[in-house]
Amino acid sequence: MSKKHLVIVESPAKAKTIGKYLGPEFVVKACMGHLRDLPKSTIGVDIDNDFTPEYKPIRGKEEIIRELKKAAKEADTVYLATDPDREGEAISWHLQALLELPEAKIRRVTFDEITRKVVTEAVANPRSLNGDLVDAQQARRILDRVVGYQISPIMWKKIRPQLSAGRVQSVATRMVDDRDREIAEFVPQEYWSLDALLQKGSTAPFKAHYYGVGGKKKELNTEADVRAITEALEQAAFTVTAVKRTDKQRSPSPPFTTSTLQQEASRKVNMTPRRTMAIAQQLYEGVDITGVGTVGLITYMRTDSLRISAEAQGAARAFITERYGKAYCPAKARQYKAKGGAQDAHEAIRPSDVTLTPENIRGDLSPEQYQLYRLIWSRFLASQMESAVYDTLSVEIGAEEHSFRANASRLKFSGFTAVYEDKSDEEEKEDKEAALPELNVGDGLTLQKFEPNQHFTQPPAHYTEATLIRAMEENGIGRPSTYAPTVSTILDRRYVKKEGKHLLITNLGKAVTAWMKKYFTDIADLKFTAQMEQHLDDVAEGTMAWKQVLRSFYDGGFATHLEDAAAGEYMRPEPTVSEEVCPVCGKNLVEREGRFGPFLACPGFPECTFTMPLVVEMPGRCPKCGGRLLKRSGTSKTSGKQYNYYCCEFTNSKFTDRHCDFMTWDVPTKEDCPSCGQTMFKRSGRGNPRPFCINESCSNFLPEDKRGYLKKKTEGEEKAEEKKSARKPAAKKTAKTTTKKPAAKKTARKKETT
Repeated sequence: MSKKHLVIVESPAKAKTIGKYLGPEFVVKACMGHLRDLPKSTIGVDIDNDFTPEYKPIRGKEEIIRELKKAAKEADTVYLATDPDREGEAISWHLQALLELPEAKIRRVTFDEITRKVVTEAVANPRSLNGDLVDAQQARRILDRVVGYQISPIMWKKIRPQLSAGRVQSVATRMVDDRDREIAEFVPQEYWSLDALLQKGSTAPFKAHYYGVGGKKKELNTEADVRAITEALEQAAFTVTAVKRTDKQRSPSPPFTTSTLQQEASRKVNMTPRRTMAIAQQLYEGVDITGVGTVGLITYMRTDSLRISAEAQGAARAFITERYGKAYCPAKARQYKAKGGAQDAHEAIRPSDVTLTPENIRGDLSPEQYQLYRLIWSRFLASQMESAVYDTLSVEIGAEEHSFRANASRLKFSGFTAVYEDKSDEEEKEDKEAALPELNVGDGLTLQKFEPNQHFTQPPAHYTEATLIRAMEENGIGRPSTYAPTVSTILDRRYVKKEGKHLLITNLGKAVTAWMKKYFTDIADLKFTAQMEQHLDDVAEGTMAWKQVLRSFYDGGFATHLEDAAAGEYMRPEPTVSEEVCPVCGKNLVEREGRFGPFLACPGFPECTFTMPLVVEMPGRCPKCGGRLLKRSGTSKTSGKQYNYYCCEFTNSKFTDRHCDFMTWDVPTKEDCPSCGQTMFKRSGRGNPRPFCINESCSNFLPEDKRGYLKKKTEGEEKAEEKKSARKPAAKKTAKTTTKKPAAKKTARKKETT
């Protein structure tokens, strides 16, 4: 009798992929994530009994647990193949306890990439569960549970009901609050720049930027500084004093880590961190590729390492040489060093097979999968290529004791830029500068005019989701697996709101941050939170006991802070005042929280009870009456889900004589139609579709069925579909009846053979 092995993974997609790589003696099942956890209704941690956790099966997963128990009982060996990180290790540990698996029966396997070679090698070389990784995850889970479940009830009384506190989310909220305060308190400083438009003979004029006096840089702080220079040099002779031509090399960026992937996906393909990780998970778990089968396209996507395996480097170098030529492949394989504090548990994010180019498999991928895979594939390949070489020309021009400088750059050898371009906005501006004419030392130049420009120093930019994640990484706040969930949490809790791509602190977020800073200074402190992450790393490395971390935190001041906060003052958030005016009493409406989210209400309550949905003013004008266009939210009566629509400010208005019935699902844009002058719209949803005109009398009008939405079914098509679906149950029943006996015989024969 042949042996039977059970492999447990986390998701059905991964189970499907791995099942195709292993033989018939392997059964692959998905546990769908955690099956055992701390209870939701209580804290689930006995603090007085040295932080003993109370783990329970998760409600709603009883059927999965029964199926896995049955499969595990029938199997000779159980391979626990959950994700290769601390949480994956903890899930495997919980599975062992929940399924009552003896130590001799279990094998722990991990896959940094899901390919046939890696999967079969991992199964052939299993290991035992890593207790240190499990303890590190337990420490994080219990620490976050103690913080959240003990602070949150106090916040409900002191600030507002249904709030939550978290060890990492509180720091992330504070970072947004600090940045917004820094912007609000910023005082701009004036400074000036001076360009000279010069010409050599009959060649095209070029700009030279003012540098300084006597070879030293001089700052121009006022208009008077600029005027003094221009007046002194109006009649001066301009002469080329130095010409320097050099080759400048530009090295490629390293392959992606979790945070850099989230940042670049946001910048280049407008994908949120949460969406980025969801699509990356799909690419990691496996996609059906024509001619290849189901294969995981990328390595594990939760990593802070820049390490690349020698095998992957060799494959990349061979591909580069074959496709681009020897000149594009460096003499030695490039190595990148991770930042200090990185766990370095996995490789950097890279394609599992570099020969699966994005173009060749595009037809097998969804648009989002293609965009993200192309980004990962290109960045990895470029990271193993030769540097780009630029021919740079630097010219210094003298006028009396003053000096001006002009620079130009030309791409001499494309190198890695043949695959991937990662220039910053500043570098792109430099490339757009006009080329310089042929200049030699001693050449005389003619001054055409001076171009003085006034500038003011700018405050730091508001955080975006991507830049907040970068700041969290730089400060050691959180880990790759927690970045995206943390940002999503502070948005969902409405501590932070999103305007365009920018994250802005809300009045609720300000109140929560001020309260946390007053009563829980340690938790709200960036350095303390980063130090706690280091302690968790020490637990994972086996150099610190996990309960020691919890004891030092709780007894080191947290228990006292809880008492002080419970006896402390109230901090009610100030309501956000909107520009919308109450049509009943004339007061500015304020933002309130309700059962289904925020809405606008009159501050004169209870004397005035006027309320209205929260609206956002959109660009453009109503095509029917010229009024403002508003974005409004509604809630489906059937599913309870929220949806957005766009309408005129006078649509369904009960408090004004003006009425309009304009409403659309299309998003208004800033652009006007060049033919009729009306506001143009674009299709709602992901991506960046082109604007179109909705004016039916305009020559640029785009019909609704051509705007990219799913085509609406005609009445005849709907009836035909209803008839078809009505016939299906009968057909199914007949099929079941006719195949019942043969199926039973087949099952009986199967039991006899086993």
